[in-house]
Amino acid sequence: MDIDNADDVQAGLDSVEAELEVVKLQIAELLEKQASLTSKRKQLLRRLEEPCDSTQPSGSGPAMTKQELLRYENDDFSWSTELEQNLKDVFQLSKFRPLQLKAINLSMSGKDLFLVMPTGRGKSLCYQLPAVCSEGFTLVVTPLVSLMEDQLMYLKSIDVEAVSLNASSSKEHAKMVLAELTDSKAPFKLLYVTPEKIAKSKLLMSRLEKAYNAGRLSRIAVDEVHCCSQWGHDFRPDYKLLGILKRQFPKVPLLGLTATATGSVLKDCQKILCVPEPITLTASFNRTNLYYEVRLKDSNSDDSVSDISALIKERYKDQSGIVYVFSQKDAETVSADLQKKGVNASPYHANMNPEDKSQVHRKWATNKIQVVVATVAFGMGIDKADVRFVIHHTISKSIENYYQESGRAGRDDKPADCIVYFGFNDIFRISTMVVMENVGQQKLLTMVDYCQNVDRCRRSVIAVHFDEVWDDEGCNEMCDVCRHGNDYITVDITQHAKDVVQIVELAGSLDEKLTPLKVTEAWMGKGPAKRRKMIQTTTLSRLEVEAIITSLLLQGYLSEDFSFTPYTTYFYLKLGGKAPLLKNQSHSITMKMRRTGLDANTVKVSQVKTKEGKRSGDNAANSPVTKKVKRDL
Repeated sequence: MDIDNADDVQAGLDSVEAELEVVKLQIAELLEKQASLTSKRKQLLRRLEEPCDSTQPSGSGPAMTKQELLRYENDDFSWSTELEQNLKDVFQLSKFRPLQLKAINLSMSGKDLFLVMPTGRGKSLCYQLPAVCSEGFTLVVTPLVSLMEDQLMYLKSIDVEAVSLNASSSKEHAKMVLAELTDSKAPFKLLYVTPEKIAKSKLLMSRLEKAYNAGRLSRIAVDEVHCCSQWGHDFRPDYKLLGILKRQFPKVPLLGLTATATGSVLKDCQKILCVPEPITLTASFNRTNLYYEVRLKDSNSDDSVSDISALIKERYKDQSGIVYVFSQKDAETVSADLQKKGVNASPYHANMNPEDKSQVHRKWATNKIQVVVATVAFGMGIDKADVRFVIHHTISKSIENYYQESGRAGRDDKPADCIVYFGFNDIFRISTMVVMENVGQQKLLTMVDYCQNVDRCRRSVIAVHFDEVWDDEGCNEMCDVCRHGNDYITVDITQHAKDVVQIVELAGSLDEKLTPLKVTEAWMGKGPAKRRKMIQTTTLSRLEVEAIITSLLLQGYLSEDFSFTPYTTYFYLKLGGKAPLLKNQSHSITMKMRRTGLDANTVKVSQVKTKEGKRSGDNAANSPVTKKVKRDL
């Protein structure tokens, strides 16, 4: 075979190989769609067979029938009279909330239990009331000292004796508490400890063992139980060591509590905590009084702070709220900016002096401060009923985190708002923070998808994430998508995708890495001339460009690439697994945008869906908005 023939054969082989890769990707895409539709079908069939019951046990528990579980909703147990009495006299409550009585009866019966219940629905009562009604004390493992202090402050206000042990406990206090663990006359009913204390204090474990043998350890409560799992959103290494509790104290019932955990996370927690067959009660995620909204944040300015201050002064005048931010620096600057604009705000973050943090917390709790501008350090266990708004200046790192943080609003069951400001640059700031976490990028992109979404009820997006079947009618227009109608356009962005992929491809051939900002600027014809050669530039607005790049990242045509230095982590864009599909002329990509997003006269619209569900493409121009520009490097 001569050289020319060999070259022809090799070229033909390369072409076939490339086509095969595209076919493989198409098959993978179809299989993914098949899996999604199969899952949806199973959910719908399950709904047909049995209406969704928020008090049903989830799959990780033992085989207990619905009839057997109903028994625990009754008030004819030997402890029922005492429960009712203490509920009214000690906790000043007239009745139980959904699932509380069932959970308490199961725990009092000595059953191991996982309780998944939304923030503000009274999880704490499910171990505090049994503690008051039981001999000995309940051991409560909780991840944050601030959460511990909050609980102790509340229990003190209702005259329930409780103590804590953590890294900041004085030697005298620790010595007193440890001595009282085995004292039958000790007054406290609850002992709060951090997981680190369990993992590192042999003396504490020794005293707990003696208390167990003396019959004084009545119950173990693991708060924020999702922290056990590496697949959870707040994984804490010392939580992985808590299996020692059930191994050492097998006869003591364990109660794991969380507001946010998927089925896979709970199964992982079950193994880690050495609880072979817990009963799992899952309340519906839905809180009907919360209104969910997403607002776009311009990457080039911080108009969002002006917008937030105007909201607080007009809509939430004299009402209590939280503004969540990305970093400690953001907490300081956003707080200062809000103060300049006349909002009574104070920062809160992990690096503050403990006394200052406590002071901010107390002032906010007593309405002397209207707004806390906080990192996630101001989080779990915050128990203030009249929070009328939770605003995220930056998106959360996962749906679980967002659900939990936003859930601090409206715990009094009155209407409250949960607003998140979604900015393009924030995706990549958070991405470098979660890069070391298991499925951190995947969880972040799910949160980005929630924000980018314009056609699905916000609650339905959350429901799918938490494995719950959802009917959009249940939203009752309590999210921006349902309230303002599905007035969106479906845009064909195939040519845009090819242009962006070409820019990233060109950089790769020149052994360059491009940040999302550089890709954006190159596509808009900005940035240094050496970065541009034969590329397609666009006349789309910056917000439109960012939306398309985000969509390509979500759909897998672009992917993340990280570079580590001793001081920081850099985020770059590279070609995603689906990028080769664009070589197929018949392949097309669409994305949904609000009519007010992309200008209908500058994009090719494949269809328009109005609130009434009618479709048309008559008003859209079919000419592409991109132009080919030849530039020298």
